[in-house]
Parts: sequence; structure tokens; C-alpha cells
Amino acid sequence: MTTGAAPPSTSASPTARQVWTRARGVALAVVLLLAAAVALAVLRSDAHRGELDPRSADPRGSRAVAELLADRGVTTRVVTTLDQARRAVAPDTTLLVTEPDLLTEHQQDRLRSSFAGASGRTVLVAPGGASVERLAPGVTADPATSFDSTLDPGCSLPAARRAGSADTGGVRYTTTHTDADACYPSEGLATLLRIPDTTADGDTVVLGAPDILLNDRLDDEGNASLALQLLGSRPHLVWYLPSLSDASAADPDEQRSFFDLLPSGWLWGTLQLFIAAALAALWRARRLGPLVPESLPVAIRASETVEGRARLYRTANARDRAAAALRSTTRIRLAPLAGVPVAQAHTPEALLPALSAHLHGDGQSLHALLFGPPPGDDTALIALADRLDALESEVRRP
Repeated sequence: MTTGAAPPSTSASPTARQVWTRARGVALAVVLLLAAAVALAVLRSDAHRGELDPRSADPRGSRAVAELLADRGVTTRVVTTLDQARRAVAPDTTLLVTEPDLLTEHQQDRLRSSFAGASGRTVLVAPGGASVERLAPGVTADPATSFDSTLDPGCSLPAARRAGSADTGGVRYTTTHTDADACYPSEGLATLLRIPDTTADGDTVVLGAPDILLNDRLDDEGNASLALQLLGSRPHLVWYLPSLSDASAADPDEQRSFFDLLPSGWLWGTLQLFIAAALAALWRARRLGPLVPESLPVAIRASETVEGRARLYRTANARDRAAAALRSTTRIRLAPLAGVPVAQAHTPEALLPALSAHLHGDGQSLHALLFGPPPGDDTALIALADRLDALESEVRRP
């Protein structure tokens, strides 16, 4: 038994090298985007690590202030949850809230109800518009920040006058409280407000920038003096570092949707990914222009095309379509030989009488052969092909 050689492959699928050549640009762009995202995340995490933390000796930490306060007999206690901060509020305590904007509306309302009327001091560091209106009612934050970092007191508050100029430039505030001390003005708006509590001996201090509390800025201007006076007026200091992991951030009465659980920057991130995908698609898309004839890279024999289509029909068991193709082609070739227009080759009423007259045969057998039902198996399909071939040979015979 001999085995015939396998037919040569006619596949035009690209090789691995061609795929890599086409895709390496997109792969490089994806790698660069991922590297940039990782680097940005690392830089941002490093920038915020230990910021305004009294235990941190980093330039953005606040350990120096805590040490100076300890030398003056002020105890500093660090808390990271809202419940701890609320329990620590007392007349002999200063509550410092380092990042009020991290608190949810529910947390801000609860914190406000704790220190209002408690006769202590509350210091809010650079609260934004929504935060300051809840934590210090009657105070409004200006959308534009101060261009100057170092400002002069410009008020009669003893602590500010003793400290002199300080780095309070940042968020600027206005207030409706007539008895408030508005200090360190920038273009007419205060960057430090002290609002006394009308029902108790306490007060609330709104500070426009955290610079006077940072290790690397403490020895500039009157920053140290101002920080010590604002935080050292009571024997105890509670240093509240709000945390996103605080369980109190969840409001039991609020139904949060899926989008509320996503990070705040997800919309901009999605937009950036969409723009990057659009640019990549535009870069890799076909250029519009007139059609250009292009020769095939290889010459394909007609027999290979026929065999390929036959294999597809056999794989799909499409005997009906194969038989229909054979009959249709035969009718188109027989119609001119029988004197029938090609347009009527598929009309039995026009083709069959002409063939019967030409062959002097039975019209019923011709109808079953040219317009009959599809064969039931492969053997019947082969027999149909042979009969069609024999019919065409008979019609062509002189």
C-alpha cells in the first residue's frame, strides 16, 4: 500500500514573526502605559505616606510640632477613626482634623455634633467648600486659592500678632460671623479664621494651608510660633488622621450604588483609556484612498479552490448546497445548448421542454435530475454528479 504525498499547504495565515512585527507597536504602547501608571501610583503613595503625621520625621510629617508641644507639657494622642475622635472631645482638649475633605457628609455631621458646645478647640486644616460649610457653619471657602504662601497677620488675634508672618497661604475663607477673627488676608480674604463658640468657651480655627505643621516648614517665618499657640492652648491634643478604611464612613440610611464604590478618579481614567484606544485604532486603521490592484503572493490553481470548497461542504455535511451548486452550474451550461436564454435556465417550464425535444427523452427524469430533492448521502451525491456530467456530454454530442 502506498501513501500519496500530502498536498502543499496553501494557507495565507501570517507567521509568528509577521504577527509580532504588526503587534509590537501596540504592545510597546501598552507596556509604557502600565509602567507610567505604576510609577505614578508609587510616587503618589510615597508623597502621602506620613503626611501631617505627628509620628513621622519625613519632610511632610509633623513630628517636630509634636516634640515641641511635648516640651511644653501638651500630650498628643493620634486617632484614626471618627468614634475615637468623638470620644476624645473635651473642654481641656484641642481636636486637630488634618484632612476634613476625606470625611463623608455623614461623618462630618457627626463630628460637628460632637465638638459643638464642648468648650474645647477644634482646628480644621484646609477644608474645602463642602467640608467647611458642615464643620464650621457660616464659613465659605473661595474657589481660588492664594497665590502668596507667606502672609502677614492683618488681625488683632494675639496668637497671630505674636507669631508675625507665617505660611498660611492656601484656601481663602469668608464668614458671616461678626465676632470671628479673620487673619492672614490674601486679596481681602482670610486664610485663617477663628470662630468663637457663642454657647461655650470653645472655638473653631479654620486654617487655609498645612504648611505651618510640616517638619520642613516649621522653622520658616513665624510658623512654629503660630502652630504652638493654635495647638497648645489646651493641655491635651487629639491629632485626628482620617482614614478611608474607617467603618463609620458608611451611612446606614444611605443606599450606595455601584458607582459610589468606585474611586473618585475612575471617570477620568476611563476617559483616558478610551482616548488611548481611539488613538491606537486610528494609528492601526487602514488609510482611506482609491483601490489599488495588488497581485496575489502565490498562484492558486482552480482545482485547489474546488477541492477546498468541497472539503468545507463535506465538513459541514452540506450535501444540499453542494447538489444545488452542481445543478445550477449544469443548467447554466445546458441552457444555451438547448436554445434557452441563460436568464431562464432555472425555470423548469422553459428548460425542460427544450431539453426533452433535443434529447427525445422523458421530461420527468430530467426534472428529477435537474430540479429534484437533495441527495440523502455522499454516495447519492456522487451519483448525481456523474449523471449531470453524462447529461451534459449527451447534449453536447453532435
